[in-house]
Amino acid sequence: QVHLVESGGGLVQPGGSLRLSCAAPGFIFRRYAMSWYRQAPGKEREVVADITSAGTSTNYADSVKGRFTISRDNFKNTVYLQMNSLKPEDTAVYYCNARLMPYPDYWGQGTQVTVSS
Repeated sequence: QVHLVESGGGLVQPGGSLRLSCAAPGFIFRRYAMSWYRQAPGKEREVVADITSAGTSTNYADSVKGRFTISRDNFKNTVYLQMNSLKPEDTAVYYCNARLMPYPDYWGQGTQVTVSS
């Protein structure tokens, strides 16, 4: 069974920063587009940011544009989500996703991000 392994979550004050990391097996990472999703309590899972397999194109949810940056290191098989100017409404479990159509997606186990004073 393939696993994506997230890390970097935690508790941070409003206005603070966190960097999430997601490590994937190399045979997946080099071919797959990577995304970060999040799910807040009582809400549906939503996409936060995504990046193409080569890292040449990124997209962001309107709610995080200008604050979050997705990047990938294809030598370390790792995708990152740099989160700045965090707000309480960013509190959620953040999930890493790997996608290559038409194959099934891969997901990580999630990492909790809590923004609170």
